[in-house]
Parts: sequence; C-alpha cells; structure tokens
Amino acid sequence: MANHVYAISELVGSSPESIEAAVGMALSSANESVRNLHWFEVTEIRGHLGDDGQVADWQVGLKLGFRVEK
Repeated sequence: MANHVYAISELVGSSPESIEAAVGMALSSANESVRNLHWFEVTEIRGHLGDDGQVADWQVGLKLGFRVEK
C-alpha cells in the first residue's frame, strides 16, 4: 500500500438476514460504481425491531477506502 492515496466514502447496508449479509449488500453495491475499492471498516452496527419485538433488519455502517488514480 506504499505511495498510494485513498479516499473514504461511507455507506449503510441493511439485511433482514445477518450483519454479514448487510456488509455484503453494501460492498456489492459499492463495487458496481466505485473503482479501486481496497478496504472497509465497520463503524456501526444497529438493528430495526419489528412489531413483534424481534430483529427485523440489521444495519451496518461502513467506511470504504478506495485508491485515488493519478
């Protein structure tokens, strides 16, 4: 990673299945529009409760690092 410059973008992914699925959703969406994606950091984990009091959705905040082209 020497001699590179990285920009950081923030996203929130969500999934009713799991935290990992929420991360995967955010990363797959980012891969469609962001080039040179190199790393991610989970910054937040939260959930949404349904009317029955059970977890309805997981939400995961991410910072994404992508290399800036010269």
